[in-house]
Amino acid sequence: MRATVLVRPKPGILDPQGEAVQSSLRHLGFAVEEARVGRVVDLELEGEDPERARAELERMCQQLLANPLIESFEISVAAE
Repeated sequence: MRATVLVRPKPGILDPQGEAVQSSLRHLGFAVEEARVGRVVDLELEGEDPERARAELERMCQQLLANPLIESFEISVAAE
């Protein structure tokens, strides 16, 4: 079973990389109102139960993949 976790800074949290991307895109002439830079974690999970996988992914995010104080995360699970 494949899973993807998208982690990014919460709104209102300083995002220096996002600010650099926004500034550079504006400098190149693109009309960008805001840019946030995050990361994607792709995982291959054992098992067949999407609900159990989602629960485990929540725990992974809380314990390691994201800092819940300053980052939000989105989980996507796809059974093959």
